[in-house]
Amino acid sequence: MSVLSEQKPRAGTIVSTGVAGLNEVLYGGLLEGQFYLVEGEPGTGKTTLSLQFLLEGARRGEPVLYISLSESEREIQQVAHSHGWSLEGVTIYQYTPPEQNLSPEEQYSVFHPSDVEFHDVTQGILKEVERVHPARAVIDALSEIRLLAGDALRYRRQILALKQYFANRNCTVLLLDDRTVETHDFQLESIAHGIITLKTVPREYGKTRRRMQIFKMRGATYIEGYHDYTIKKGGVVICPRLVTVERRDIIPGEPALSGVSSLDALWGGGLDRGTGSLFIGPAGSGKSSVALAYAVAAARRGEIAAVFLFEEMLSSIVKRGKAIGIDPRPLADAGKIMLRKIDPAEISPAEFVEEVRNSVVRLGARLIVIDSLNGLVQAMPNEESLNTQFHEMLAFLNQRGIVTILVLAQAGILGMGSVSPVELSYLADNILLFRFFEVQGHIRKALSVVKKRSGSHEDTIRELNLSGGISVGEPLSSFRGVLSPIPVYIGEEGTVIEGNVGKK
Repeated sequence: MSVLSEQKPRAGTIVSTGVAGLNEVLYGGLLEGQFYLVEGEPGTGKTTLSLQFLLEGARRGEPVLYISLSESEREIQQVAHSHGWSLEGVTIYQYTPPEQNLSPEEQYSVFHPSDVEFHDVTQGILKEVERVHPARAVIDALSEIRLLAGDALRYRRQILALKQYFANRNCTVLLLDDRTVETHDFQLESIAHGIITLKTVPREYGKTRRRMQIFKMRGATYIEGYHDYTIKKGGVVICPRLVTVERRDIIPGEPALSGVSSLDALWGGGLDRGTGSLFIGPAGSGKSSVALAYAVAAARRGEIAAVFLFEEMLSSIVKRGKAIGIDPRPLADAGKIMLRKIDPAEISPAEFVEEVRNSVVRLGARLIVIDSLNGLVQAMPNEESLNTQFHEMLAFLNQRGIVTILVLAQAGILGMGSVSPVELSYLADNILLFRFFEVQGHIRKALSVVKKRSGSHEDTIRELNLSGGISVGEPLSSFRGVLSPIPVYIGEEGTVIEGNVGKK
């Protein structure tokens, strides 16, 4: 992820937006004294975002002004109250049409903008600006000015006049547009210094997904593309798209160990720092237990580990950890392991990636476990960019020397004909394959390292035992076809012994 210290400085004074994530997308904020368009359909959070912008100015001791042409002051106060905000320090100017416009003889439709005198509106705005002398202002909404102007030429001239008027007063302005016009307003987009677009994305199930895009920003660099955002109590929170940058200050350090020497030997000494590992196999084959062992071992070394759970409940993972001697609860209570339950129906891929990023940047996590990818993939079957987002996330984590473990369950019984719900093997630096096999009427577990990009590794298949703890046995040299998963016992001399499977 790009960080502010890694970006080139921008000319002019930068104004903080007060919106979590937006400053990062803009590499610092908005340029002071400019005209910005915030566009989006009703319900996309324009009012909330603009109030955050003004409250940030008020917090800094700046005079700020909210000019409302479509909503009452009471409605604006209700929006603020829903987020737990006080609008003290924010001046609200609500334009009210003259009373005579409400009488039957003076109107053809109630509150139709074309019935309101355009001159009164503009003069009312200018008078309030002269009184407050704001450093920041919001005009809500441009659709009212567009209808009052009557024709495109008058509308364009009025917007240009307002832009010059506020620029002369070094006032940074957000113009809100609810995009209620049938045609695209290229007039306004050509005038605005920058354009922030908010939109909702339909989903078949789960919480509404919202995305933000910087459509235009003159004389400034910004993170291009779509950025997911949420509206929650406390305001709009934007999850910037991960943009990896080359970092040359990462020291790999010692490999990450699991606490099980025979398992570490499979990797040739442990998992290398700055790599992503895929633990893949059928459900119940031990993937989650082995992944948890790495997290607990990291915490016991004094590192911070973050475990993100999609299917399993926190109580379940604690119970299972206790049973195999790696109880995560004491380490979680000590702040060494972060256990986070994720509801895939309530989170978008970008929001999840942002949580992973925060665990590294804010908590200092050195090992990340994502268990499992199936929940996220199944909840978002139409996310075409899912692989790309995971690629960016792994690149971000690898560049910071983080050990990442991705758990992926394959469909199929006992591993036969197993199919992965998503193809991520090409993204992983390391792959640990889990399988079931049958011996004398008993189901047993096996594992093998099938890929490691950095350095050598064992190519043997070993039995995994989770009875009372994690142990990895000797290579299964007496069997053939363990990964099939119908093994044949060939004996010590390599001769197939029919009807005597598993006997020495």
